[in-house]
Amino acid sequence: MSRPTPPHTLPPSKPHLGTGGSCTLVGAGPGDPELLTIKALKAIQAATVLLVDDLVSDAIVAHASPTARIVYVGKRGGCKSTPQAFIEKLMLMAVNEGETVVRLKGGDPFIFGRGGEEVEHLRAAGVPVTVINGITAGLAGLTSLGAPLTHREHAHGVVFVTGHAKPGDAGTDWRQLAATARDAKLTLVIYMGVSGAATIEQELLTGLPADTPVAIIQHASLPQQRHAVTTLGALHATIAREGLASPSVIVVGDVVRGVALASHDGMAQPLARRAG
Repeated sequence: MSRPTPPHTLPPSKPHLGTGGSCTLVGAGPGDPELLTIKALKAIQAATVLLVDDLVSDAIVAHASPTARIVYVGKRGGCKSTPQAFIEKLMLMAVNEGETVVRLKGGDPFIFGRGGEEVEHLRAAGVPVTVINGITAGLAGLTSLGAPLTHREHAHGVVFVTGHAKPGDAGTDWRQLAATARDAKLTLVIYMGVSGAATIEQELLTGLPADTPVAIIQHASLPQQRHAVTTLGALHATIAREGLASPSVIVVGDVVRGVALASHDGMAQPLARRAG
């Protein structure tokens, strides 16, 4: 299925209907269509317009009505992306035309999905928005390897953090985060961190031991999923050696030791590539 990026100009609009339209932000989960919630599936099937993120799998989009208008509005770091302001204009325009709009997002709309920005924009225009949660890749990725994000003995909490700062933003204070994770026994789940892995590794090592377990999971839940298990001191080298790339999540913490234990039962393959 081809995924053309829409031109950055708005098509002619229909007469303003003012009422009758609706907008729902739907979390498509990490990619496996069987991980969709029932509520998400119903919303996708009922939509007349779907604005689809780049990481949403074709198998999920296939649940849409044959008469639905599907617009791909991909946003990927380092790639040509649809401007966020343009996406928000499309959403508002379709709602005003009386359409049943679904903004279909990979993972969960409110975890690094810019869902908060879109809700704010629509509400400011007087449009109510419904949000349907999805399974986030950070949870699905480690779960697929047979390990938890929290554990009474190893992790008292979990932090979801982005490894990709907004332009002009100083980004995450990795040194402070490392110290907090060490003292509070927290698991770190890092999204969009592959390209900055060398810096992340260096900064986290100021507060966490070099032998802290780490898992890198690419394409979580999909048939092409691959992963590697390593240590914090070898994070960047492992990513380079194994050829792991975006989209990946990086999980740092003692809970990752559960992946090694699970491997003895055939549930995971530490320090190895996984496919199919």
